[in-house]
Order: sequence, then structure tokens, then C-alpha cells
Amino acid sequence: MPPTPCSLCHTARALVKRPKTGQQVCKDCFFEVFETEVHNTIVEGEGIFNRGERVAIGASGGKDSTVLAHVLSVLNKRYDYGLDLYLLSIDEGITGYRDDSLETVKQNQVEYGLPLKILSYNELYGWTMDKIVEQVGRRNNCTFCGVFRRQALDRGAAQLGVDHIVTGHNADDIAETVLMNIMRGDIARLGRCTAVTTQSEDTIKRSKPFKYAYEKEIVMYAYFKKLTYFSTECIYSPDAYRGHARVFLKDLEAVRPSAIIDIIHSGESFVLEQSVQKGMKAMQTCLRCGYISSNDLCKACALLEGLEAGLDRGALRQTQDSGIAAPEGHRTIPKYERYGAQTQTQVSSEGIEKAVQAIEIR
Repeated sequence: MPPTPCSLCHTARALVKRPKTGQQVCKDCFFEVFETEVHNTIVEGEGIFNRGERVAIGASGGKDSTVLAHVLSVLNKRYDYGLDLYLLSIDEGITGYRDDSLETVKQNQVEYGLPLKILSYNELYGWTMDKIVEQVGRRNNCTFCGVFRRQALDRGAAQLGVDHIVTGHNADDIAETVLMNIMRGDIARLGRCTAVTTQSEDTIKRSKPFKYAYEKEIVMYAYFKKLTYFSTECIYSPDAYRGHARVFLKDLEAVRPSAIIDIIHSGESFVLEQSVQKGMKAMQTCLRCGYISSNDLCKACALLEGLEAGLDRGALRQTQDSGIAAPEGHRTIPKYERYGAQTQTQVSSEGIEKAVQAIEIR
């Protein structure tokens, strides 16, 4: 039986069957169509980027952020976006996981010739995830990590003086989030979780260029491009609530591959009624650390206060309405300097590790 020809160029032998479309394509056509689809997501509508923006790539060393760093470097040159790209990594303090993955990020720094900034939980909060899990157990540890990581990314970006953070969230991640928000009845998050770009006046703009990219295709891209990435799952994630949504989504995908995109489109079509929007809390700034919050005390400060007091997860909710001043002897989060309060010329370059070598991205 003769080899199947590529369904796009009709000359080369097909080596890849795209999970997203079922097309059988050759390796070169797969690279081209994958990169083109990401480019289309970037330029759709008003576009994700503005020329001259300083953009931080949230880099964990995993497949998504590694492929994102590579593809953005390629597209920035190919289409002349005019971006200044940086790598921004958060060290949660997970022994045997994050310390190893950060070594991969440092390799990416050298390969792509991009400046790297690493900000740790220990530096920012005085706690590592290992210590947090030791105190609260594994059942709810992802709550702490999610809250702390989001604020750490904004703070790291502010230190870099960047205009924009991009993350490697893919179509599978977003579809899982839609399902989770439906199952939890989280109306506020359901209304914004499918947006390519989000921003409030007190936070740095965030975008997800891989919004329509399937996880399987990202893995295939990394494999055929021979990219260096870290493939181990977080040792604390098996008990995460997201895992249930992931299993359900994979079962749906096995029956109907388009289910991932269908769920995203369903999430996009949700519109909150005006009466529901009026009933939601207005955003303000945390009176303790200055970060954006819907309460006087942001969730990160509330969680940190609970940790400092030695409370278990069930008692931590009570700290949300705690006083403005932290109890004596407790560690607190440094005051958040909102982006725009400092000019790029005032931003210190301290802590930014410059790439020692750059190679041509092919």
C-alpha cells in the first residue's frame, strides 16, 4: 500500500494526523499550519499585541510555555510584531519538581536568547509550597498555589517593567476551566474565562495565544521540533479539582474531537445579564498589600495570614474579613506597585539574568 500523501502539499508523505481536524499532513505542513493558526489568534480583531510592547512569557519549563516561547520568537521575527520578549518564571518551592523544571527554563533562556526573571514564593511570601502542604495537607494546596502564583506573575512582570504577560494555556485548559466554572456555578469567572486577553486597570494585561491550540498538537510540535521541555506533572496536582474536569473532557474528546473547541465556543456565548453584573462585588485594592481585590483584604493576604497563624484550610476563610494591619510578628506581602506608577527608565534591571548565548530560531 503506497504511503498517504500530505493533504495540504500533496507531495510529501503524511506523518501526522492532526487531533484537531483529522487532517493527515507532513511535518513541514504541520509546523506551518500550527504557527499560522497561532498567528491568526494573535492578530484576530484588534490583535493581542501592540508594536513595541515588552512581553513576559510565563515560563515553567513545561511543553506549553516552551512551545510558546519558541513560536512567539519565530512569529515575532516572521511577522515583525516588534515585541521585546522576556521569560518570567515563578519558583513555588516544590522540591523534585520546580527546581528541576527551572533548569529547563534556563536552557530555554540560552536557546532563545531571552532575558530571564525568576521570582520565588519564598522571596515574596516567606513560604514554599512544600511548607504549605506540610501545614494544610494535599487536599486544598492548589488553592494556595493558584492565588499566590497569579499575584507573583503580576509582581514579577511589574519588576521587569513589561506591558503584557502571555501564558501557555491551551484549548484543553480553557475547556476544562469552562466545565469547572459551570460545575461550581462560578458566574463571574465563567463570563471571562474564554477571553483571549484580560486586563483590569490595576493589573497587567494577560493573553493566551494558544487558546485554540490542542494540547496533543502542542506535544507533537515540541516532539518534532526537538524542543527542550520538562514533562513531569506537579507532585501535588493529582488531587486537584481540575483533574475531574480533565478526565471528563478526555472522555468527550475520544468520542467527538471537536468537543474541546465546542465547549470553548459555548463559554464564549455566555453573557451575564445586567442584573447579575450589578449584584457582583466591585473591584478595589487590598488595603494591606495594594493588589486588586473584591474585599478589603485580597485572597493572598488572607491565605498568608492564615498560614502565619497556623490555621487549617477550613479556618482560613475567616481571615478574609480580618483587620487591615497584620497581627504582630506575621510576615506580610510587600506593597504592590501597580504598573504605570513607574516608567520603564525607572525599572531596575536587578534580578534579570541576561541570556549568555542566542541561536537562530528555525
